[in-house]
Amino acid sequence: MGAGKTSIGRLVAQRLGRPFFDTDHEIEARCGVPVATIFEMEGEEGFRDRESRILQDLTGRAGIVLATGGGAVLRPANRELLRVRGLVIYLEATPSELWRRVRHNRNRPLLQTENPRARLEALFKVRDPLYRDVAHLIMPAWSGSVSSAANAVLAALSAGRASVAGPCKQDDRDDRIDQDQDAEATAARTATRRS
Repeated sequence: MGAGKTSIGRLVAQRLGRPFFDTDHEIEARCGVPVATIFEMEGEEGFRDRESRILQDLTGRAGIVLATGGGAVLRPANRELLRVRGLVIYLEATPSELWRRVRHNRNRPLLQTENPRARLEALFKVRDPLYRDVAHLIMPAWSGSVSSAANAVLAALSAGRASVAGPCKQDDRDDRIDQDQDAEATAARTATRRS
């Protein structure tokens, strides 16, 4: 939520010549209504059900760049899909940085509370360890231009700290992770996301 996953992911995909998907945008396109409306009508649980189905579909596709919604990591099944079917890049930002970026955005259903900053901090506290658990590569959320951030992601990919390969078998993934750990780098999916 606010780390730049969609903007950065879209540019990384463009530079790699790959299709880009954002789970929230995909849900809106398939439902024909904004995420906020889905939250109003079905609640968070209904939205998460839809998000899980979208993840099941999109993570089964090879050669894409995927930005997931902030809460996608809440469900263990979603984390497993991301971990096994691809390589995950976590755009890490502090709650203060995230608040600075989203404080004027009224399109975030989970922040429509009396104290949105406290809500964001509570979400971060729950989600951050889950992101760290599923991520193959952790990168700081970029404070400069989107182009510079995309360059940093691509540099990490080309430096061998991450692979741009599509979905892989678990044995292949384990081999890559073992090799990368020796170099103090881990495999990472061509997906960007954040809380």
